[in-house]
Amino acid sequence: MSYKTVIVNLAVDVDPIPIVKLASALAVHFGAQLIGFAAADVPPLVVTEKGLVYEGDIMETRRRELEKHLAELRDAFEELVPASIGGRWMQHIHTPTSALITVARAADLLVTGHDRGDDAFRALDIGSLVLGAGRPVLLAANNAEHLVGKTVLVAWKDSREARRAVSDALPFLIRAKEVVVATMAGEAGPDVRSSLAEILLWLKSQGVPARTEVLFGEPGGHQLVEFAHMIGADLIVSGAYGHSRLREWAFGGITRTLMAERGINRLLSN
Repeated sequence: MSYKTVIVNLAVDVDPIPIVKLASALAVHFGAQLIGFAAADVPPLVVTEKGLVYEGDIMETRRRELEKHLAELRDAFEELVPASIGGRWMQHIHTPTSALITVARAADLLVTGHDRGDDAFRALDIGSLVLGAGRPVLLAANNAEHLVGKTVLVAWKDSREARRAVSDALPFLIRAKEVVVATMAGEAGPDVRSSLAEILLWLKSQGVPARTEVLFGEPGGHQLVEFAHMIGADLIVSGAYGHSRLREWAFGGITRTLMAERGINRLLSN
């Protein structure tokens, strides 16, 4: 199993160089096609002295400016991607989250960094992307240009989301030197031990060199991140746990922490 097509998201307000280098290295590593993607939109309302009004001329000017910026990102992508990679470019004048969710059907893996700000017309909503894309999402650490994946930490919970995440991350796990499957529990009862033993057997059947750990104490994402650093992992694999609450997503504590964490690479799947 491998990733055959990788989409890398280039945020319009962030330096594209680190994320393109990281995604290019992954594409080379997995022998995958790399698709560069960027999207943003122009807010439909403009603030004037008279209040909020539609201003067609201003919107058209901003749209042209945005198209020029997207073209600059395309040029940067094409310059940075090695000639050996079968790369192509996609761009949309649309809100980036919904646009990326739509094109995710063309990929095995989505790669993105963290956008600046929370402007829905220019920045990704990571939670909505992870829960809506139907593809694993690799959230790169800040300014990371490489992902070695020598040691990978799997955040295990006997749930649909965790099982899906382990399956989706298999190309990384197979290539890792060490995989640690860790669960957080107040007490390592028979159900926990049975769950860990069975996922360990499955991973070994896939050729993955794995071992298990039980992390005691108050469960939380920060404890997971600290453990990842302690074992020298540069990738955390986790299921994403969330549900819709009216128009907002409500996430579990570990998922919220991992989405906000910027010091380590994370692969999230739902």
